[in-house]
Amino acid sequence: ILVRLRCAGAAARTSVLSRRWRGLWRHLPELSFRGVAPGAVEAALAQVALPKLSLLDIDTSWLYTLRADAVASLFRTAARLDPVELSMMLRVHPGDELVPFVVPSFARAKSIRLDVDMLHLTPPALDGGFPALERLSITNSRFDTGADRFDIGALISRCPQLRVLELINRWGLDTVTINSATIEELLVMDVQFSISGVDIVAPVLKKFTFSTCFPSSPNAVGIDGIGMWCLGHLKLGTEENGFVLGLNLERAHSVTDMRNLQEMFQLPNISALELCVGTRGHVYGAMALNLLRICNATQRLKLFVRPVFWRTNDEACAFDCPCNQPQNWRSQNISLTSLEELEIENFEGSDHEVDFLKLLFRCAPLVNVTLKLASKVVPSNRGCKETYNIFKDNPAVKCHVHVYRKRGKEVIYA
Repeated sequence: ILVRLRCAGAAARTSVLSRRWRGLWRHLPELSFRGVAPGAVEAALAQVALPKLSLLDIDTSWLYTLRADAVASLFRTAARLDPVELSMMLRVHPGDELVPFVVPSFARAKSIRLDVDMLHLTPPALDGGFPALERLSITNSRFDTGADRFDIGALISRCPQLRVLELINRWGLDTVTINSATIEELLVMDVQFSISGVDIVAPVLKKFTFSTCFPSSPNAVGIDGIGMWCLGHLKLGTEENGFVLGLNLERAHSVTDMRNLQEMFQLPNISALELCVGTRGHVYGAMALNLLRICNATQRLKLFVRPVFWRTNDEACAFDCPCNQPQNWRSQNISLTSLEELEIENFEGSDHEVDFLKLLFRCAPLVNVTLKLASKVVPSNRGCKETYNIFKDNPAVKCHVHVYRKRGKEVIYA
């Protein structure tokens, strides 16, 4: 019964129900301390009767701050109890974040989750480490070997059985270099715009998610050939047929120093391309076409056009606007032999959107096409009527047009 509580404090309080239950919590194989003062946690762990634990879960992050030496002491105590599953979420006292300490070895641990608030952690010696570890999740912490950078390689070398690795960091990860013969699942999330490169060699990798944000102009990140479109967020993941690349792109006002994404990352073959585009009223067809050239194995394209709620005169897309370059993009013929599925959300039926649609029907062996009209669009407008005619001219393609009203989804064309 007490084991099911999974809370050391709650288990200890059951002693008021029966004297026979007094102190039984000390024999529990699973202990969880959430919102308990760090000193009380240390005192409680000193009373544990078992030499080893199955689970140790400590979370003081939302109530208490700890000095670096107190964090190190908690780690040593946890190592003495050598749990199979360890989770530690601690908030470090301001000014102590840069104080490094060596993480002790956890010989039995199969799962470790650490969130120790940007503290510098040094991996244990190579002859120790985490020999049984299969799952490791690190949030807002850094493992380094004195080079003042997150040394992922040094960490992985201490985990010979590692199958799942999660790195979630607001410090920035610099260059992500991972070489592992055992990792099957990998999650890398960076929210500090500082990642400068990715190099991953993992022959048994089955599931992969990479997510990072980039700064807005003037020091933006772009993609070669797409002009003034800046990258705000990138997400790369795996699906059954290959890799899914998600890009948030924004039409920039001005850019003084544009970094090239292709110089930072070597993208794998992309099977699905998902674009979220903030157009500010500009033409997106040429940009999307260049991305399809780069990701020329794309089988599925999903395009979400963020609604434009207001537009100033200087944001209108002129004929000679960089977004419209090259000016002959509408008449180009490129090989999109893999592209079979297309979905566009917030389609308005404007001239450039219809032209982009015509190009895809001409250059790709489309099988399924779904358009979701913007809420302000009248389904009988000129652009929509022209779209319906495109569909009628391609009867082998399954085409659907949806519009969402207050009363729900309406199918306009199917």
